[in-house]
Amino acid sequence: MQTLTQTSDLSASAMAATLVPDLARQAAGHDADDSFVTENIDLLRKSGLISAGVPAALGGGGADVRELCAMLHTLAQGCSSTALAFAMHTHQVAIPAWRWEHTAAKPAVEPLLRRIAAENLMLVSSGGADWVGGSGTAVKVDGGYRITARKSINSGAPVGNLLMTGAISDEDGTRKVVHFAAPMAAPEVHVLDTWHTLGMRGTGSHDIDIQGLFIPDDKIAMKRNAGEWHPVFQIIATIALPLIYAVYLGVADHARTIVLDMVAKRPMTDRMLRIAGQMDTALHAARFAHAAMLDAVELNAPSEHTVNISAIGRRLVEENAIKAVEFACELAGGAGFFRSAGLERMFRDVQGARYHPMNHEAQYAYAGAMALGQPVAHIY
Repeated sequence: MQTLTQTSDLSASAMAATLVPDLARQAAGHDADDSFVTENIDLLRKSGLISAGVPAALGGGGADVRELCAMLHTLAQGCSSTALAFAMHTHQVAIPAWRWEHTAAKPAVEPLLRRIAAENLMLVSSGGADWVGGSGTAVKVDGGYRITARKSINSGAPVGNLLMTGAISDEDGTRKVVHFAAPMAAPEVHVLDTWHTLGMRGTGSHDIDIQGLFIPDDKIAMKRNAGEWHPVFQIIATIALPLIYAVYLGVADHARTIVLDMVAKRPMTDRMLRIAGQMDTALHAARFAHAAMLDAVELNAPSEHTVNISAIGRRLVEENAIKAVEFACELAGGAGFFRSAGLERMFRDVQGARYHPMNHEAQYAYAGAMALGQPVAHIY
């Protein structure tokens, strides 16, 4: 197999396209038995896509956020669960890569980026469940912290190498979130069998239980106030959301491809034309929203403004990707109700778009506060 780093004329999305047939062959089986897409992640490792977002100067593929979104969108054409699990790794790579490129944080983030490229590391994110508020307990001890936590919804947990997470420490009466990378192979870290869901069944997004893990002081990446936006979280929200929602846009596009193939030989009716038009209108609305999210990334100035654009875009992609798949199911008719068609799996998988931060109430409040000139530091 050619790899991304060995083939200079092959982009991350083009490499992803070569993997789609293999990913697709495994997708239905993993959906049927709730099993993790292990062999698909192995393919991503072998292809070099694990380090696609690492800067080329550090041994990676050098793909920017726009290209990484194209990669994830493409992977979703083969297997939604593979694409979503990989999105959670990809955004944890893209964020330090952006900081390496655009901030003074090079010394802080470069060792991790080099390790990802050199060791083919898979990162696991607890960000969606922790988000700005944080979770778990970090107790200060000599030389570091003892971590006790249960982290929920950690995509890629069965094969991940590092859990990128945090825990709350009470320091002089102030709740601080300390951030660190927890080695998944540590005996204090346990993956629990909890991921049995409506859709995205192959992501392996199990709970992770941490009991007494010691993190040395020099392995604490940063500290911040719990429950309050920090500039790093403005970077996270601006960059992570378009990467995650590229997958759901890909799921909707995949549903469109399935249904158009299903109805291609049927006699056209006015009803079919109307439903197909509704499907494509919703899909284009999702595409336009996602494009605005990428435009915000490419300002290279994460702020309250870019968080607002990213959160609004996330909401619009969610709504319209779900609508597009619903219209695809309606256009398919009864034939789409059969599992063998693959469309009902897209319907279930796209529902996951509802559950990533920000939730609807927080997003509306954030956008409203921005419009009215009110503070947003504690809206998340």
